[in-house]
Amino acid sequence: MSAIAHDTGTSAPEAASEIASLRERIDAIDDTIIALWKERAAISQQVGRTRVASGGTRLVLSREREIMDRFRAELGADGAQLALLLLRAGRGPL
Repeated sequence: MSAIAHDTGTSAPEAASEIASLRERIDAIDDTIIALWKERAAISQQVGRTRVASGGTRLVLSREREIMDRFRAELGADGAQLALLLLRAGRGPL
């Protein structure tokens, strides 16, 4: 039995190559998610600053509920958790 290919968990060369290729795509997707996360948080913070500067409330709970419901509907319980993290990143600490 040959040694397991570097960090792929398999010693089969074809499988190791496929895993490496798939991981490259995952890394590219992760880079996009990180960039979008940062962009979303910045835009959300600007919305909050604009709302407060115009005399509005810091939070709009109905909007947060819409976001939670959309993520939960699409992704289930994990989606709800993701939405909470996104909301927190956008509004900052309460």
